[in-house]
Amino acid sequence: MTRLNQSFNLLTTFLMMLCVTSTGTAQDQDSSKQSTNKASDLPHVLIIGDSISIGYTKPTVERLKDVAHVERVKANCGDTKRGLQNLERWLGKTDWDVIHFNWGLHDLCYRHPDSKTQGHRDKVNGTISVPLDQYEKNLEALVKQLEKTGATLIWATTTPVPEGEAGRIVGDDLKYNQVAKKIMKKHGIKINDLHKLATDFDAPLWAGPGNVHFKPAGSDKLAQQVTEEIKAALPKKKLAQD
Repeated sequence: MTRLNQSFNLLTTFLMMLCVTSTGTAQDQDSSKQSTNKASDLPHVLIIGDSISIGYTKPTVERLKDVAHVERVKANCGDTKRGLQNLERWLGKTDWDVIHFNWGLHDLCYRHPDSKTQGHRDKVNGTISVPLDQYEKNLEALVKQLEKTGATLIWATTTPVPEGEAGRIVGDDLKYNQVAKKIMKKHGIKINDLHKLATDFDAPLWAGPGNVHFKPAGSDKLAQQVTEEIKAALPKKKLAQD
């Protein structure tokens, strides 16, 4: 009789533990679902751009992690020719709330197939990737395509071309930005002037002499301004819900 009671007690204890474990698992699943649902309820932001945008994407994502779901196109978006070829695929099926975009540094770059410099850059013997007049036509077409998404659009000006850059001419950044600004004003698109911001960067923030890229500290400064512009453009209703 005693053994029977002991067996019954053990069985009862086991069943209680199983019940507690199952309940805990269900609670964990519910918590996970709530977390996923919260993330999916956040506004969706897409960043389009070249390697400069790659540099400022991560710190931007971190700054907006509880405010918006930020993604960047999983490629170097290159020049406007590449943009026209791939934009539809990059946009995908997501209902974007904000799109922060730029093309420029690859458009104004001179390249020559025989150049040994990275990217075959050669502003002496090379050919410009996208001439200014074609850049204007391409960018106009890209803006019209982006407008069809219904997202709030933010144009990032092209960052400066430093002295000594192998494939880019100092001052072309200003010419391409001038054309881009004209298009953005025509379409009523907000302009995030990263060119103006980076122009005042001290040498330690740049990747090196003649290099258009930035060290992490420089990219972080760009990200601060990108974050502010995206925050200001986010839908107010969704922000209120969060």
